[in-house]
Amino acid sequence: MRSMWSWARICGSAALALGMVAAGPAAAPVAANEPGAGVSCTGTNTIGFSPGLSLRARRTRITGTGSYRCTSADRRLTAAGSEITGGGVNGCFASDATTVEKITWSTGERSVVVYPMGDVRQVAGQAVVLVVGKVVSGRFRGRTVASPGVQLTLDVPGCATDRGVQRISGPSALLIP
Repeated sequence: MRSMWSWARICGSAALALGMVAAGPAAAPVAANEPGAGVSCTGTNTIGFSPGLSLRARRTRITGTGSYRCTSADRRLTAAGSEITGGGVNGCFASDATTVEKITWSTGERSVVVYPMGDVRQVAGQAVVLVVGKVVSGRFRGRTVASPGVQLTLDVPGCATDRGVQRISGPSALLIP
């Protein structure tokens, strides 16, 4: 029974994250005349782990990139790219990490977001992610950021090796109200 409940929670988390990513810009509308209005972006993230994710959680270094299409009251803010770094104790079934996302907006402005922790469900290298962080510098400084997504691996058997799953990729979002 406990195993069935765990799978139900995981599937529910995956459905919620996918729904939030699919809803994208509609999930966080912005008022055109509101000064300092937020932004809503959808796109993809590719995340690397060194060493790779394995059955046993271990200290890993995280690196990655993000690419987004955005909607905002600021019509110049149409896209963003990001670099992701961090680390923590991660495995194919658990994740406890802090990450930093350095975002470059289509306006040329930058933001640095720190995600101290979040709800990252690792299921055999498939990550259902809902991280919440804060913009610590640059555009949107002081604002909260939600970043739901689902990053997948094509190398599920890699979890059972010493090398582990070294890369996951999939849809993601940046929501800054």
